[in-house]
Amino acid sequence: MKLFVTKASLLLACVAPAAFAQHSVHPALPHSKHKTVVIAHRGNHVNAPENTLASTREAINCGADYVEVDLRTTKDGHLVALHDAKVDRTTNGMGKVADMTWQEVEELQVFNRNKKTHRIPEFREVLALCKGKINIYLDFKDADVAETWKEIKVAGMEHQVVVYLNKEEQYKKWKEIAPGVPLMTSLPKEVTNKEQLAAFLGQMHIQVVDNIVEPTLLKAAHELGISVWLDVQSPTEGPASWNEVLHKGVQGLQTDKPAEMVSYLMKNVQ
Repeated sequence: MKLFVTKASLLLACVAPAAFAQHSVHPALPHSKHKTVVIAHRGNHVNAPENTLASTREAINCGADYVEVDLRTTKDGHLVALHDAKVDRTTNGMGKVADMTWQEVEELQVFNRNKKTHRIPEFREVLALCKGKINIYLDFKDADVAETWKEIKVAGMEHQVVVYLNKEEQYKKWKEIAPGVPLMTSLPKEVTNKEQLAAFLGQMHIQVVDNIVEPTLLKAAHELGISVWLDVQSPTEGPASWNEVLHKGVQGLQTDKPAEMVSYLMKNVQ
């Protein structure tokens, strides 16, 4: 995500190749309805608050391929959908979600423009809503991998999730616990050519990267079999900016306007 500024500076390329040589699984990405993958950023939050069941439902209804869900954990171990470490910006409460029990989180009201009462949902609720309807782009902020995978399996969503890695140590844990799950991350800034990209991919068996815009590196990613999904969400995004990015040859776009993007792609791209 563009707003998570430290992602571009991950030190994942420093992991020793031998450390993960045992992991040779190359998972397939979930099926998408559109040739160009449409990802609803924190759900379709134009008409409903971000990371709520309502914004997820809106993403489903508009025909997006994925809903982006930010995952965090309460003090007593409940997995919840929330972008910020604190609840201050999006709710009527204050404090870190990691310092709050689920009962405390459940009582919070999520700010909204349509005056309806929304709340922070548990991950299991999001999974149940999405099953068979939309894939999940799981922005893995702060959670336990084993518990997350357990809830994904219980929901029958094993083949509808792509996990975005935010920290170096998350890669090894996901490969150990759920080697069949497709993974995504940003490239370290030091990776600037095909040889460096190939070396990085030799260390990390990921399926998608999200911050490649330089034409030569984009071509290299395609030749190496890696999909590129870019964040295009912004107040000014629209057909002009989408068309510019699509001409670069990317496979997916994360947007704040999924309904408009789906309509645009159906008329102009596929």
